[in-house]
Amino acid sequence: MQLRYNYRLSPTPGQRQALARAFGCARVVFNDALRARTDAREQGLPYVSDGELSKRVITQAKQTPERSWLGEVSAVVLQQALADLNTAYRNFFDSMSGKRHGAKVAPPRFRSRKDNRQAIRFTRNARFQVTAGGKLRLPKIGDVPVRWSRDLPAGPSSVTVVKDAAGRYFASFVIEVAEQPLPSVEPEAGIDLGLSAFAVVSNGRKITAPRFLRRAEKKLKRLQRALSRKVKGSNNRAKARLAVARQHAKVADARREFHHQLSTRIVRDNQAIYVEDLAVKGLARTRLAKSVHDAGWSAFVGMLEYKARLYGRTFHRIDRWFPSSKLCSECGVVAESMRLNVREWTCPCGAVHDRDVNAAKNILAAGRAERLNACGAQVRPGPGLAQREEAGSLRGAA
Repeated sequence: MQLRYNYRLSPTPGQRQALARAFGCARVVFNDALRARTDAREQGLPYVSDGELSKRVITQAKQTPERSWLGEVSAVVLQQALADLNTAYRNFFDSMSGKRHGAKVAPPRFRSRKDNRQAIRFTRNARFQVTAGGKLRLPKIGDVPVRWSRDLPAGPSSVTVVKDAAGRYFASFVIEVAEQPLPSVEPEAGIDLGLSAFAVVSNGRKITAPRFLRRAEKKLKRLQRALSRKVKGSNNRAKARLAVARQHAKVADARREFHHQLSTRIVRDNQAIYVEDLAVKGLARTRLAKSVHDAGWSAFVGMLEYKARLYGRTFHRIDRWFPSSKLCSECGVVAESMRLNVREWTCPCGAVHDRDVNAAKNILAAGRAERLNACGAQVRPGPGLAQREEAGSLRGAA
């Protein structure tokens, strides 16, 4: 499987200018190519092929006075900008035809020099390399110092240089990594994600929600007020915008570190992990939107999924319509309704449930039900199929 390894870059002032030039050239090539295809569609002309587009916006454009400066950057950077456009069109067409599942993908949009994120990509054809001194050698940019937080496990197939909204530079390497199965363990975990507690495990353990954004709100409000008072287009406004972006970057970095540590611990300690498929986009349109975004459930579940695959664990998502909170994990009775403020409830069978722990137990049972046990019997709670040696009955029935 392919993984990304990100490292912080520390380019010199001259290298920052060269990177800014490369960002600008890649953006111009992308926009010129998008304009060419948009004009062809509006005029009723055939779809411009990839080869024709490359010749028109790169090869021939370099020979004109208006675009002669495209020759100052690596040609691979320009070709990769066209590859990004082709990928965007392919995703759009597949989404419209139904080949691509999930939310509909919009057609590609023009890039702006004011975008919060600027990026260029170098492939092996560009002959980038990591020098003996630990620097990243990029064509027509130079040897850029890298802060190596860990060694690369293998030779990278490509590297993407990214400048984020906080003005930081990163090198993102794509590495082909073999699966590294961990020794088998007995425990399995069902995980219920929430806001009061970030995650509740089926063994009863509750992980408190760090709420990184809420904790940084006081400082962010002060920085946002300072930004709003600055004159648009002034240097002071640019400095204030950078201060706000840096504070948001700190919040995002702390949240990502928390997700990585927790997901690694859960995958290491459990042979199988089951989580609920939450409708995050729908929840993000409610009054809980800020708390939902602050939790970062999607990023955390994504980490669980790829780490489970990397380390030879089982990962499964439970249907979002599964009534995990209203279902009694003891007898399988489903409550008719349950308000969100109800954190503890008593089932007619006499069992007293913590809402989140009960949901985690039900998620674990439902995940196990997707796989039959050794003797072929169902393990999901609630009304079950008749066992081999008895007539059909409800679980817990006398």
